[in-house]
Amino acid sequence: MSATSPQSASPAALDVAFLGLGVMGYPMAGHLARAGHRVTVYNRTAAKADRWCAEFGGRHAATPAQAAREARAVFCCVGNDDDVRRVVLGPEGAFAGMAADAVLVDHTTASAHLAHELHAKARALSLHFVDAPVSGGQAGAQKGQLTVMCGGDEPPFERVAPIVRAYARAVTRIGQSGAGQLAKMVNQLCIAGLVQGLSEGIEFGRRSGLDMELVLKVIGQGAAQSWQMDNRGSTMVQDRFDFGFAVDWMRKDLGLCLEEARRVGCSLPVAALIDQFYADLQAMGGGRWDTSSLIRRLRPHRA
Repeated sequence: MSATSPQSASPAALDVAFLGLGVMGYPMAGHLARAGHRVTVYNRTAAKADRWCAEFGGRHAATPAQAAREARAVFCCVGNDDDVRRVVLGPEGAFAGMAADAVLVDHTTASAHLAHELHAKARALSLHFVDAPVSGGQAGAQKGQLTVMCGGDEPPFERVAPIVRAYARAVTRIGQSGAGQLAKMVNQLCIAGLVQGLSEGIEFGRRSGLDMELVLKVIGQGAAQSWQMDNRGSTMVQDRFDFGFAVDWMRKDLGLCLEEARRVGCSLPVAALIDQFYADLQAMGGGRWDTSSLIRRLRPHRA
């Protein structure tokens, strides 16, 4: 395992590209520009690329291949496996524009199978590929405090890790290609169980007549403490969910987990159940609610 620390030296300014300016990619690319790198961006909706350039400088390109042409490192953060293939492969994809020995870092939460596929294609083209999904959500991206889990060969990881530190508090190589995606699956499985337990605890306390803001403050100093409790407990009590990591995205991620679990013969009964709970929220119109909205299933009168 390799990791960088907050004390790592800042890298020299480089030509880099960033593909995908969604709620995560937009601020991540902005941190690269603020760190002094020469950033060329690509986004499917050109107006957002124009807005990014107006805010951060840099350039935008009409295709991923054009964005990647002069870049020593290309970063990607899009929606799913198909979106990654669209911006990486084909005559207009990033691989077509990258110079030999350049590194593509994919921050998309995608399948381990895709990571293996793109790692092999990159090697055949004398390129490098690092799968590097992130944890920390939109707030972490905006604050430059993401946790990045990486899979791939060690030399290219060591080259790009100092650059990634522009928007990350921790950058760790977990293992070979696909290991980053698998680690992200572990992350999402752990979160799903925590949020459901927190939901049940808060609703139980509320119906029992407890001051749940006070209860969370007290138990948050003991063994029940978690990031979810610290950052979502109060808003769950207040029934606020118009922010954060969307239910739709969590269902996509849990789908990846369940698919990989079937492949390796691992039972995930809690994850499978919570995935269906999130499906209930989608049916309630909550696809864009934060994942902490699981508690709304226990409050049908407030949905």
